[in-house]
Amino acid sequence: MTETDIPPSFAPETAVTLLVMVLVVLLGSALASGTEAALFSAPMVRIRALVEDGSRRAKMLFDIKENLGRPIAGVVILNNVFNIVGSIVIGGTAAQALDSTWLGVFSGVLTFLVIVVSEIIPKTIGERHSLTISLAVAAPVKVLTVVLMPVIWFIERLTGPLDKGELGSQGIREQEIKILAKDSHQAGGISRWEADLVQKVFHLKEQTANDIMTPRVSMTSLDGERTLEDAITDVMDSVHSRMIVVGESQDDVIGVVLRHELLTALATGASQSRVKDHAREVHTVPQSVSAQELLSSFRARREHLHVVRDEYGGVAGIVTLEDVLEELTGEILDETDKVADLQEKARRDQQSKRNGVG
Repeated sequence: MTETDIPPSFAPETAVTLLVMVLVVLLGSALASGTEAALFSAPMVRIRALVEDGSRRAKMLFDIKENLGRPIAGVVILNNVFNIVGSIVIGGTAAQALDSTWLGVFSGVLTFLVIVVSEIIPKTIGERHSLTISLAVAAPVKVLTVVLMPVIWFIERLTGPLDKGELGSQGIREQEIKILAKDSHQAGGISRWEADLVQKVFHLKEQTANDIMTPRVSMTSLDGERTLEDAITDVMDSVHSRMIVVGESQDDVIGVVLRHELLTALATGASQSRVKDHAREVHTVPQSVSAQELLSSFRARREHLHVVRDEYGGVAGIVTLEDVLEELTGEILDETDKVADLQEKARRDQQSKRNGVG
């Protein structure tokens, strides 16, 4: 632009005034846009963790996130003040200083800068650094919300009739937790074992007693009418700490005995007592009960073993606390275990019998 092209009123001080106005509008709008994006994107899980660590800024941010509507309304109002009022003021000043041709160019450039510098860039930064930015702006946002409360209240009254529909669930869903665990492992936040454990915890409600039990053909049982002296060999040979006591048949479950209690009774001279005299009551569950429900039952009853009944009331097998825990940790074997998976062994034995293999 040559000296003759410059409008007479476009003095240096006017140029400085326009430049300052543009910078204030762009910066103010950018801060509001970045704050809005950061507040929406800040992960509640990490905020809770910081609150538990005693962070005051995190507690302030947590309060904002718990009731995000009004703080966001305040930020949006401030953003629009910069964008709308600022544009009007800048436009008026530019209209007095520029002719129609240069005013059009100036307006186009300003619009481009508002979109890129005040919207796209700050919102991208706000999303990528949401927690850091949210913690930094928590206090100013609180103050802003209080200052603009009359305006926010008025807007709430106007929009109230539109806000009466049912809200979608704001809680974190199971699938989201699984994804969070997977992403956290990939980002190095938690170990592979911890990520897998989260997945397996949710898998517990899909597994049933029938899936994890020791089947009937592999469980150890004692005839309740036998004396301890008569049953000593079976007791000594058993690798299980708990054994089912039965009556006339395997389906006639009397209770459960602890191996160490039988051995103690034998050592104290009660060899002629019957096995059923030492039996404790045992809880029964259907085959369809989930592993998650089993875990709750074991904890509530302070028991380690339940008898599993089939749909006809017969004994299908037994399930232990260890069976449930193995769904989380994998097979738990000790020096006495000769078979890792009794259920799989039972299936192989049944298949061998059908094939005529002794």
